[in-house]
Amino acid sequence: MPIEKNYDPAATETRIYEKWEQSGAFKADPNSGTEPYCIMIPPPNVTGNLHMGHALTFTLQDILIRYQRMKGKDVLWQPGTDHAGIATQMVVERQLAAQKLDRREMGREKFLEKIWEWKTESGGNITRQLRRLGASCDWSRERFTMDEGLSRAVTQEFVTLYRDGLIYKDNRLVNWDPKLLTAVSDLEVETKDIKGNLWYFKYPIENSEEFITVATTRPETMLGDTAVAVHPENENLKHLIGKNVVLPLVGRLIPIVGDEYADPEKGTGAVKITPAHDFNDFEVGKRHKLPMINIFDKEARLNAEVPEKYQGIERFAARKQIVAEMEGLGLLDKIEPHAHAVPHSERSGVVIEPWLSEQWYCNAPKLGEEAMKAVQDGRTKFVPEQWVNTYNAWMKDLQPWCISRQLWWGHQIPAWYGEDGKFFVATTEAEAQAEADKHYGKPAMLKQDEDVFDTWFSSALWPFSTLGWPDKTSELARYYPTNVLVTGFDIIFFWVARMMMMGLHFMKDVPFKDVYIHALVRDEKGQKMSKSKGNVIPHRCD
Repeated sequence: MPIEKNYDPAATETRIYEKWEQSGAFKADPNSGTEPYCIMIPPPNVTGNLHMGHALTFTLQDILIRYQRMKGKDVLWQPGTDHAGIATQMVVERQLAAQKLDRREMGREKFLEKIWEWKTESGGNITRQLRRLGASCDWSRERFTMDEGLSRAVTQEFVTLYRDGLIYKDNRLVNWDPKLLTAVSDLEVETKDIKGNLWYFKYPIENSEEFITVATTRPETMLGDTAVAVHPENENLKHLIGKNVVLPLVGRLIPIVGDEYADPEKGTGAVKITPAHDFNDFEVGKRHKLPMINIFDKEARLNAEVPEKYQGIERFAARKQIVAEMEGLGLLDKIEPHAHAVPHSERSGVVIEPWLSEQWYCNAPKLGEEAMKAVQDGRTKFVPEQWVNTYNAWMKDLQPWCISRQLWWGHQIPAWYGEDGKFFVATTEAEAQAEADKHYGKPAMLKQDEDVFDTWFSSALWPFSTLGWPDKTSELARYYPTNVLVTGFDIIFFWVARMMMMGLHFMKDVPFKDVYIHALVRDEKGQKMSKSKGNVIPHRCD
């Protein structure tokens, strides 16, 4: 048979790969008796196509996998995809909008049916592309973060952590997306440099002709001020500590407090404190036990906590109105051009609003203690070693982890509420019902929490939920802990650290012995390639 003049990679590679897969060449063999070797694939989002960043990380993993397989080891390269809560919901909502449909009019159940339909039709793109890359995963073990087994694992994770005192509800500031109407993680916040202004406002001091001047980039938040802070050693202003000012436009008396957060060298040396709408102010508010007044609704419109004439006004329209009124009262000292960093939602593109709301939290500082020790004592090693410094820097400054999201696509939180607001956390609705009936002494009407979990909460279990946990399977005993994790440095905290926390808590051992951190594929401007930024080079299946 004559050799073709031109090489046809699509036909040749597809034929060879299919032969490999059908022969079982990629399958792990738990009964082989040979030394096991395992890598967990970082599950790509089910929302779209692979790009060059995926190609890099999967090629590196495949090199390690094939090398160890050729050495005669029992190799498991565990494949799977992530349900990608916000991203997937946005994709399907856009498709429905093109058909003049709205998820709120459809209701939760019908909307979720549409998402599962979309996932069935489009969700296989990623795995088809991985096959075209030649990735030698054990496809017989493919998992999805919303499949039945992994969903059961996430429920068990939440209930166990709650009963261990490591999950709780709290009123804290979150990164709020007023367009998507949900809290978002730090990873989904993109800071952009904006050419804005500093507005200098004069606040009258109670029973005095004096004023104290504050500078702000967000005039609209002044309606929620509950203090003015000055540095305790500020020679020019410390004599005012303990006095009150009359908050303009509102008339509320608020104290002048001494706090080191107020930098004497910046602005006027005095800082307005709005604990419900600024992360630094929130900490000042806790230190001084200040009221925390949330002045925005979920769409970032002024709510009933402000004077009636401002209620219902969108935040940036309110900014213009407030500046004009302060100027009319002679309380606008000056305006200066000011370039500053403003957080935006990477998903929707709108300006993030720090927003005080009740959410579910995980005690990451407590869980992080053992996760930090495990790297210090060498149970898990980073390659290159320099990335230990990045890991440690994040772990030393852990904050409570907001794990609830105001979405419909995801693992719905297994907490049920009685009519008086008391909640019952349980693995099943029947179990919650039994607890509630016992508590109230009669049959109770319960409603499940409408929120879902942050996607990272489920993917934190990936190294052992994919192996059958919470059941004690033979695969779990054989392949956990895994040998190496291959990933980019951008998710050391968001994924690597959280897998460390959950692995150590539930499995009492690290999830991987080595973490190989590779570089990121960047565009011509040096920016990380991202589907949301639209700067990716997509992988083609043809």
